[in-house]
Amino acid sequence: MAASNEIKMYCVEDSTFCYPSENFQKNALINNNELYNMAKTDGIDFWEKMAEGLKWFRKWETVFDESNPPYYQWFTEGKLNVSYNCLDRHIDEGRGNKRAIVFEGEKGDVVSLTYKELLLEVCKAANVLKQMGIGKGDTVTIWMPMLPETVITMLACTRIGAVHSVVFGGYSPEALRDRIDASGSKLLVTANGSNRKGKEFPMITNAGTIIDECPSLEKVIVLKRTDIPFDLKPGRDHLWDELMNNTEESCSPEEMDAEDPLFILYSSGTTGKPKGILHTTGGYLVGVNTTFRYVFDYKDDDIYWCTADIGWITGHSYVVYGPLSCGATVFIYEGTPDYPARDRFWELIEKYKITILYTAPTAIRTFMRWGEDLPAARDLSSLRLLGSVGEPINPEAWLWFYKHIGNERCPIVDTWWQTETGMIIISPLPGVTPMKPGSATFPFPGVEVDVVDDDGNSAPPEQRGYLVIKTPWPSMLRTLYNDNERYEQTYWSQFPGLYFTGDGAMKDSDDYIWIMGRVDDILNISGHRIGTMEVESALVDHPAVAESAVIGKEDPVKGQSISAFVTLKEKYEGSNDLVDQLKQHVVKKIGPIARPGEIFFTVELPKTRSGKIMRRLLRDIAEGRRLGDVTTLMDPNVIEEIKNKYSS
Repeated sequence: MAASNEIKMYCVEDSTFCYPSENFQKNALINNNELYNMAKTDGIDFWEKMAEGLKWFRKWETVFDESNPPYYQWFTEGKLNVSYNCLDRHIDEGRGNKRAIVFEGEKGDVVSLTYKELLLEVCKAANVLKQMGIGKGDTVTIWMPMLPETVITMLACTRIGAVHSVVFGGYSPEALRDRIDASGSKLLVTANGSNRKGKEFPMITNAGTIIDECPSLEKVIVLKRTDIPFDLKPGRDHLWDELMNNTEESCSPEEMDAEDPLFILYSSGTTGKPKGILHTTGGYLVGVNTTFRYVFDYKDDDIYWCTADIGWITGHSYVVYGPLSCGATVFIYEGTPDYPARDRFWELIEKYKITILYTAPTAIRTFMRWGEDLPAARDLSSLRLLGSVGEPINPEAWLWFYKHIGNERCPIVDTWWQTETGMIIISPLPGVTPMKPGSATFPFPGVEVDVVDDDGNSAPPEQRGYLVIKTPWPSMLRTLYNDNERYEQTYWSQFPGLYFTGDGAMKDSDDYIWIMGRVDDILNISGHRIGTMEVESALVDHPAVAESAVIGKEDPVKGQSISAFVTLKEKYEGSNDLVDQLKQHVVKKIGPIARPGEIFFTVELPKTRSGKIMRRLLRDIAEGRRLGDVTTLMDPNVIEEIKNKYSS
């Protein structure tokens, strides 16, 4: 995987490479195959070496315990504390005055905290938790906007050994109630309201409608973030500021076993109850610390911005624990990309001289729809590395990101991983790996991944199959909270001895991995298996299309037919002629078998607040079924508009 001395870009159709520049490669943290070779020689020894970069109160007895599969353990008998590794040790090493968090609110308010200042706030918050009766092993639910106080609360939990369950601030009170009950939380930390697109949305008032339905909940802490009035229930509810102003400023970190629970994070799930994904302390921190350092080529003077909300695993791993355990400066923004104007992200990059930007393909495709003039009007020269996370990124969006945001000089780390994996599993190493637009490239060192057929055998190149992880890794989930049976059934029953990711994938002739999306997003057209991602990518390749979502509709002849929902770039309008053009374009890109049976133009696609397209709801509309839960949608009105247009 030797890199070129200059930036090269080739056509996507050629499946050829884009290389890091000579300057980037020369200054990269890893610019040869050292890590790959180390991990290939002995994967367990590799992870042990990575673990030695953290501060342990007591070293482990065994690096990897495989005696009770699939309940694997890492660094057994080792003792450490996550908040100590994210805060104290950097101060001990002389970086106490370095900025840890730089925050800007939607209204322009700014907070900057050094590592010393952040430690002080975390210790105070940890003492507040103790005053609320929280101790080691207790669960705390956090339902907060994207604020420094949210990070402080998470770290305060880790300081005293409490388990946190962060619930995305945009979820409904009913979703909050379900997660409080499932985790048995004793304390809720929330805010009176949140800011979004110039409006204030109530939180504690909404939460008040379900708190009495949560028998485990004993106390509530409320941060005053907005001007929304609210009432406190005496004896139960307490103000954040009052508690923080009247507590001790020091708190010794609890010594935690490597396998002690760190957090529960509930996936949204398409059907049934949410899955409570349980991560533990030592292995998780080793995984996110290592991958943050090497995937993002972290340098001490970087200003790093991951645009994910802290309520998702990306926020846990690559806003909080990965960056702070590496001593990074993390930028946090409260608002959305389009308020007060559509150049808000580019304005912030220019203002704060952001060097690393990690965002989602759905955001990139939205930026494409808005046009390249907005980023072109801002100075984005501080950027040196770009990253993609979430859904698979189609090659066209990759190229747009590379050209118009990175100015053809910033490598893109296209990362694949899951809430369950805890850390990045597949990604380029930016100073080493030649990139292919749209491919996540290779497994991270120390991780073994394969694409297998229906029988669990390795699939040949260019054949679609199932993405599996062949050997355990440190940051893997340990189980589903209070549901071991579901854990075994969901991840370990499909292919015995292999972790089944639930995603379809393909390896090309160069062994590059291409993620095809969820297996339940694979279309079966007259016996041919086609990934929704393939058809969506072909549609987005057309110059008029900004974003698309493709679903399979039951068909008595073909088994399934293809329905496509398309948003157009702003200078284009939907027409019957454009429908015909798009169908023919898909035929040209993939073949007649992939020709959509119907195409619908829509202003927006139904997305969760994390940016994932809810294809399940589109399938319900296409097949005339009653719609499921829409409370997690960014804009529930979108689905009604699509439904009306589809039925007309």
